[in-house]
Amino acid sequence: MSATIADPIDIAIVGAGAVGLAAALALSREGRSVALLGPVATPRDGRTVALLDGSWRFLTDLGLQDSLLEKSAPLATMRLVDDSGSLFRQPPVEFRASEIGLEAFGWNVENADLTAILAEKAATIPGLRLIPGLVRAIEPEARSVRLSGEGFAPLAARLVVGADGRNSQVRAATGIEARDWRYPQVALTAIFEHRRAHRETSTEFHTRQGPCTIVPLPGRRSSLVWLLEPEEAEAVASLDDAAFALRVERQLQSLLGAMTVQGPRGKIPMGGLSVERFAAGRMALVGEAAHVFPPIGAQGLNLGLRDVAALHDALAGAFDAGGESVIADYDQARRTDVRLRTGAVDVLNRTLLTDLLPADLLRGAGLLALSSIGPLRRFVMRQGLAGGAER
Repeated sequence: MSATIADPIDIAIVGAGAVGLAAALALSREGRSVALLGPVATPRDGRTVALLDGSWRFLTDLGLQDSLLEKSAPLATMRLVDDSGSLFRQPPVEFRASEIGLEAFGWNVENADLTAILAEKAATIPGLRLIPGLVRAIEPEARSVRLSGEGFAPLAARLVVGADGRNSQVRAATGIEARDWRYPQVALTAIFEHRRAHRETSTEFHTRQGPCTIVPLPGRRSSLVWLLEPEEAEAVASLDDAAFALRVERQLQSLLGAMTVQGPRGKIPMGGLSVERFAAGRMALVGEAAHVFPPIGAQGLNLGLRDVAALHDALAGAFDAGGESVIADYDQARRTDVRLRTGAVDVLNRTLLTDLLPADLLRGAGLLALSSIGPLRRFVMRQGLAGGAER
């Protein structure tokens, strides 16, 4: 029987990106009635995600490991290179997963492949309704939230999950305030084939314009995320594939040898977003509806999956999926974690954008400490991995 306003389903998820799909899979496991609303899109624009160990285990628990292994490469080593020209420049720092007893920090996969794998799995789940229509109206009511839009009959849900990105309709409907800011940076993304083996090593060059990161993919392939000032980003993005590949090779100090662009490229303006609350009035925010920051330390989508895991835990044993205790527990669970990571990434990015000596000294001292103090390095590695969706 189709859901009506008099017969609300348990959970409606707005937004069918990777985080929304993961939420649909995780939240439908205990027999709750769940609908996922929105079209699934898998554009290829050179973007990948490094699924940290906790996120990898979370997705493995959802039955996705075999499919992901075919499309991903492990990150056994992560290298930081100070390429800022600072007076306090330190030697490269390497973190090895083996130092903390892991095979890999995580696995890198194309965004399009991850979304397709999640969508394929979602299509097999009994009782999970996939509705490709667009939500146009969200109306809170006493015991449910009413959703209406294009391509589906209006429905009501006891809990609505906003996985609908930076310009979230769900967030607007809750009345939750968001702080939105921009950085003077544009991220260029691409996938390359290269002459030398990457040896399962991700390298992040810290430059005055922001990080330039190259991350392994299967074979002799790697993905690039390169943050530049808008004017230079436009100039570099306008190069043809051969000239662009040569420019990237030089930026990476020929680390991987000669490079060839594989597939489309992307260009994304950089900014950040934080919210005052993570849930209110039978609605909860996950992923970029709740937090946005630059691609430093592989925290973005991993933190979104951590949102999903926390919401799953808040729902455990709840009779009413959108009840006050669920909303309060989820909001409390996400406050410290998200704010600490958003703040840390913001501070690091801003120190790269300034040439003030105190900022250079602080960053240089931090890299020196990470290089020379083993217990500190291992602590930082474990804290970085905590951005994954550990359960």
